[in-house]
Amino acid sequence: MYAIRYHEAGGPEVLQYESIEEPEPDHDEVLVEIEAAAVNPVDAKIRAGRDPESPKTTGSDLAGVVREVGEGVAGFEPGDRVFATGLHTGRFTGGSFAEMATVPTDLLAHLPESVSFEEGAAAALVGVTAWRALVDHADVTPGETVFIHGGNGGVGHVAVGLANAIGASAVCTARPEYHDALEDLGAEAVLDYERDDLVEAAQEATAGADVVLDAMPDEYIEADVDVAGLDGDIVIIAGGETTFPATSPARSKELDVHMMSMSNLASHPDMPDIAPILEGLAELLADDRLEVAIDRTYSLEEGAEAHRAVMEESILGKILVVPE
Repeated sequence: MYAIRYHEAGGPEVLQYESIEEPEPDHDEVLVEIEAAAVNPVDAKIRAGRDPESPKTTGSDLAGVVREVGEGVAGFEPGDRVFATGLHTGRFTGGSFAEMATVPTDLLAHLPESVSFEEGAAAALVGVTAWRALVDHADVTPGETVFIHGGNGGVGHVAVGLANAIGASAVCTARPEYHDALEDLGAEAVLDYERDDLVEAAQEATAGADVVLDAMPDEYIEADVDVAGLDGDIVIIAGGETTFPATSPARSKELDVHMMSMSNLASHPDMPDIAPILEGLAELLADDRLEVAIDRTYSLEEGAEAHRAVMEESILGKILVVPE
């Protein structure tokens, strides 16, 4: 089979389209024939940031068909449509930019017939991230208001749809060319993130957000405090080093700040399981209560270009790699 692998850390040019041996599932794994894999910024950051166990197949989530099950596996059998995420936690034996991969069953869920493989792959990692932020951390309830930075991004646009599915109002930021699409995905209001009065506009649109979702706290943490309402939640899902402002507004609002990580999901015993979250996302997708936007697709051989695009270009939703 073929896969996109790298033997050393570096730019997209270190990714190589290579022939490798087909993996075999362990006792708690299934072998999946991959129909689509999403391209995530975390994949590019891992590739660029540190030397992997050489060689390393890139890719963090997938959708496809079960080809073989390991001994003792229950609940899955050959022919099942599935989707999965969690590769960047180190639980997959190989990445998802490949024709096949073995996946632990606790990182896997059935994909309904009405949901395409492309939709499943696009929703997997970003859907679990948005779910953990809004449901597990912020406990969003109907009638609340959620303010989302970067609504056109992978996590951002799914968070807009998920908030809407819960019955909350979503307000987000994005470039003007994405405003109409985000409103179609469920945003009540979309603000240009470059406007000079962004904080004031966000305060007016949310009347004090119950939840603020931020992937760039090093840039927006002070704005998050200003936009959040009394007893609000700020959920930080990514970003660089951040100093939380110990200011009187933050104290007087009695804000809860959640520092969230996806990398510990499959390794820490007290973290929530991924499979039930995937099952919840699958139900929302099948019921047309959640939509994922697919900006473009690349062939597996074009994996290096997909890595470049996800880091350098502005997109709406997700970029996919589809093995031919």
